[in-house]
Amino acid sequence: MLSQKTRYTIRALQHLSDTWQQGPVRLDTIAEKQNIPRKFLTVILSEMVREGLVISHRGRDGGYELALAPVDIRYGDIIRLTRGSLALVPCAARNAYEHCQNCLPEAECRLRGLMLTLRDEMAAMLDKVTLADEIVVEPPFPEEPTPA
Repeated sequence: MLSQKTRYTIRALQHLSDTWQQGPVRLDTIAEKQNIPRKFLTVILSEMVREGLVISHRGRDGGYELALAPVDIRYGDIIRLTRGSLALVPCAARNAYEHCQNCLPEAECRLRGLMLTLRDEMAAMLDKVTLADEIVVEPPFPEEPTPA
């Protein structure tokens, strides 16, 4: 599952993608439009500046804008920057591998094999999709009928 920080980061970067080449966007505007707490957004955008994805402009007309074109920012990269890995379990991480605690030896663990496959498929998809790609928003799931 994506952390709240990762979801906020994605929404902030999507907002900056929507305003690409229209000048800096004020922090308060992003916070309000994306429903992100201002203090948390300040930390997130500072990290994205350090990572080279966002530019910060000071002053009265200051704000934030993407440092790269939206087509050059992939969702897989955003998740890796904020979460560290795309893997759902530590032993399936390619770059941040850790042995799982209280698990079977890896050669016997069928869950690890499944998680490696899932991680590779998810990475392939997330590394294809950029902030420039249109993402179709599906309607919410219908509510389950309440048992009588």
